[in-house]
Amino acid sequence: MMRKIGFISFTILLIAFLAGCGSSAKETSGSSEKPVKVVATIAQIGDVVENIGGDHVDVYSIMGPGTDPHLYNAVQGDIQQMTEAEIIFYNGLHLEGQMGEIFEEMRQDKPTIPVAESIPEDKLLADPESPEVSDPHVWFDIELWKYAAESIRDGLSKLDPDNKETYEKNTKAYMIELDELHAYAKERFNEIPEESRVLVTAHDAFNYFGKAFEFEVMGLQGLSTESDYGVNDIQRIIDVLVERNIKGVFVESSVSERSINAVVEGAKEKGHDVSIGGELYSDAMGEAGTEEGTYIGMFRHNIDTIVEALK
Repeated sequence: MMRKIGFISFTILLIAFLAGCGSSAKETSGSSEKPVKVVATIAQIGDVVENIGGDHVDVYSIMGPGTDPHLYNAVQGDIQQMTEAEIIFYNGLHLEGQMGEIFEEMRQDKPTIPVAESIPEDKLLADPESPEVSDPHVWFDIELWKYAAESIRDGLSKLDPDNKETYEKNTKAYMIELDELHAYAKERFNEIPEESRVLVTAHDAFNYFGKAFEFEVMGLQGLSTESDYGVNDIQRIIDVLVERNIKGVFVESSVSERSINAVVEGAKEKGHDVSIGGELYSDAMGEAGTEEGTYIGMFRHNIDTIVEALK
């Protein structure tokens, strides 16, 4: 499973930075005159903050396109952004595995909120390899992601009560968009025959997705990209592809294609043609300013890519 490493170097970096410039985060709550400075770890969270906060927030997302949050190590610029922020939102559930101790340090000075940990425990999925650990990829169940949105709304409202009404209004509007996205997914997935609803990716980021939309999900690696995979894992996937006559597998924008390419080649050696069905966004979103650079746009891209490859 994910390891806690790098704490010493992070702590040294944090102490050095704080000693040099001090914390510039405001001690008072945000106001309507100046946007609340927000730091989010993954862009999925940052996008929700922007939708709920609107003009009242200034959002900085630490992890951009192609970034693997399981392996990400904070740099001095990240620590500076978090130090200057008035509020920090992160996923939690050990997604940002290398940054846990930094969040503990930041929590002493400002709201530092793990949005995924607002989800009721009985709705979380366990890591098959370590049942005591929850799967952190909750954004792939739209209904669960609503809890994260509510956590963001509540955090902003408590910090900036003058704009609470706006945050509540924006959250209600965003929930409607999420409901529309969910309905779109259900409609499109009806195009895929039940026997073909097998989603093969590099690592187990899509288990919530599979439960929500009735897909069998198979990943070569575990919940974290730190997990190893071997010949037996590749062979296990190949056997399913051949037996179920699955024609498409998927690469991920934040994970190396090497493992999936090994599956494709192995299937061909057994006389079964399988192709790369496309690139899915898993732990990271697309470029800022594009449709795929938003949570809803990313999700729609994944829906359409999966349907076109498997229907």
